[in-house]
Amino acid sequence: MPEHICPYGLKARYLLRSQGYKVDDHWLRTREETDAFKASHKVATTPQTFIDDQRIGTYDDLRRFFSKRVADPDVPSYRPVITVFICALLMAFAALIATPRSTPIQQALEWFIAFSMCILALLKLQDVESFSTMFLNYDLLARRWVPYAYIYPFAEFLAGVLMISGRLSIVSIPLALFIGGVGAISVIKAVYVDHRELKCACVGGASNVPLGFVSLTENLMMVAMSIWMTLRHVL
Repeated sequence: MPEHICPYGLKARYLLRSQGYKVDDHWLRTREETDAFKASHKVATTPQTFIDDQRIGTYDDLRRFFSKRVADPDVPSYRPVITVFICALLMAFAALIATPRSTPIQQALEWFIAFSMCILALLKLQDVESFSTMFLNYDLLARRWVPYAYIYPFAEFLAGVLMISGRLSIVSIPLALFIGGVGAISVIKAVYVDHRELKCACVGGASNVPLGFVSLTENLMMVAMSIWMTLRHVL
């Protein structure tokens, strides 16, 4: 329609055709038509799919009809964090391929951690307010000094960018060590000592990632990176 496109309608039509069905697509072109349709079939939303005059239901119902997975937004998932780590790893090796052959392989590992920090910080920075609210549930320092919840994503991004550039290590190393160390201690206390079931703010305040091992990994990577870079400069 001129003022509205129904993405779920397009998805439902494509799914039906991909399963070999011939689709008779009935468009609801006005609000009056839509309201009348909903009232007639006693449904709360459109589109609605009918197969052989039997109502299947919404797009999600149609996916279930074809035994396809339907994501549950209320079920916790580590997928967002794992996706970040996989993308950062691929970016690191892509950067390694683009550099001279004399570049050591450990450089890819350093970039992987630094890229991960930047991507995770970017996700937090999309909505700092939401991130800070979720972060305050478990971070020990933020609970004592609320502004730290707002500073954290900027500090993580700064440390990651400096580590990628290889410059100002005197700033990036202690910064990553500090925020990673505090974060690791906070997660350990909340999850493994207090046994609290919380959501992690690692990919932003709107995520449904459980606070746990993967969340701890983000902080331990920053600590490990800081120690590694310190040893490399000393030795």
